[in-house]
Amino acid sequence: MKPSASISTRLTAWFGLIFLAGWILFGAAMWLILEHNLSKERHLTLSRRLDRLQELMHRNARGTSAERFDDFHDFATATGSGHAEVFRSDGSVLWPSPIASVVDFPWPPVIHLASERFLSIQAEGQPYLIIQRPFRDDSGGDLVLVAAASEFANRELLTQFLHGMFTLAPVLLLTSMAGGYWMSRRALGPVDRITAAVRSIGIRNLSERLPVPRSGDELERLAETCNDMLVRLEVAVLKLKQFTADASHELRGPLTVSRTIAEVALRQPGVDAISREAFCEIIEESATAAILLEQMLELARADSEPTGFILEPVDIAAIIADGCAAASTLGARKGIEIRFEPGTQSTPDILGHAPSLRRLLWILLDNALKYTRSSGRIHVSLESTATHTLLRVEDQGIGIAPEDIPRIFDRFYRADPSRSQVEGSGLGLSIAKWIAETHHAEIRVASREGEGSTFTVAFPTANIALIHAAG
Repeated sequence: MKPSASISTRLTAWFGLIFLAGWILFGAAMWLILEHNLSKERHLTLSRRLDRLQELMHRNARGTSAERFDDFHDFATATGSGHAEVFRSDGSVLWPSPIASVVDFPWPPVIHLASERFLSIQAEGQPYLIIQRPFRDDSGGDLVLVAAASEFANRELLTQFLHGMFTLAPVLLLTSMAGGYWMSRRALGPVDRITAAVRSIGIRNLSERLPVPRSGDELERLAETCNDMLVRLEVAVLKLKQFTADASHELRGPLTVSRTIAEVALRQPGVDAISREAFCEIIEESATAAILLEQMLELARADSEPTGFILEPVDIAAIIADGCAAASTLGARKGIEIRFEPGTQSTPDILGHAPSLRRLLWILLDNALKYTRSSGRIHVSLESTATHTLLRVEDQGIGIAPEDIPRIFDRFYRADPSRSQVEGSGLGLSIAKWIAETHHAEIRVASREGEGSTFTVAFPTANIALIHAAG
């Protein structure tokens, strides 16, 4: 499953989308308001122009035709760049415009005009708004007053407004998203600190608590709730650890007694074959149960108290060589070859506890011997890098299914039935992991079903030089 983006990223994206939507709505509203006001202003300008023309015609109603014509020419020249005409009701021109370029202007027809109206046309390569108004002359004639005004300036202003909106949008969007990301990171900073604290708390340090931000908000309540949960978990785990330790300790006595009784009974000369077989089985199962209880007690002590190990420089190559030599005897019985390659370069010492390292190596070798087929081979190698010493135990066993690998180090976990047929308690690898962790090492496994598995333990070696220098 593909991991989703962080809350900060999602909040930033949502903040940017909301801002962009708001900016678009704001721009659309402002554009509509501006367009309405400009249109309204243009309509009002043309209406006032005809109002003045009407007043002029009323004032000089008694003048001669030549005088009235001259007055109209003066009016047209002074206003609207000459875009004004006076038509008769039949559509013929009464007084043409004094501007030569306006004479051929495509005026819309004015026949049978009953009321004032506004029209929009394209002329001279630009948009024009035209007003037509019926007018009754004092002499009794029906006329139509017409005026036009270019809307190019208004359209240009609207275009510049849109250009400015779209130009500023990316800048403001990036600025708002940056501010939103900063605010979200600042708001979610306590969450990151709580997350880091939760990740650092494990079964061995349940007594630690999360930092509680005194903010009086949801984060404070979350931290307090998590701390209350940790208290309950600590109590439950302590009880479970105590029960495991007590049970392991108390059961060792009866098991020892049962084994002793069975061994004494086997020494009796009159024991029949069936009873002898039963006593041998009791002794064998008691030994297995004793080992299991010892492992459980060891893990219980590891969970409840510090190991007490004193880590000191040890020769890991020598420990591995001795362990492989001892395991080769058992391997020979199954026809399994154990080969150890210490590497071409000298392996530096690591910080460790020798008995625990022997136990770790034996668990890995025993696990490899259990699952490697007869006449197979176990390859043990040691490799040094600048910062780590790598121990690898590679077998030719049945392998581990990919879905089982993440849980292979869990306590009592047994993988598929084919692996469960092999003798074991499911605690060995858990102990190996615990030993590795006490040495600040990492243990991992790579496996392919039907081909085998490789266990790798990476021991840190960087601190050895400091210890030698201090000594």
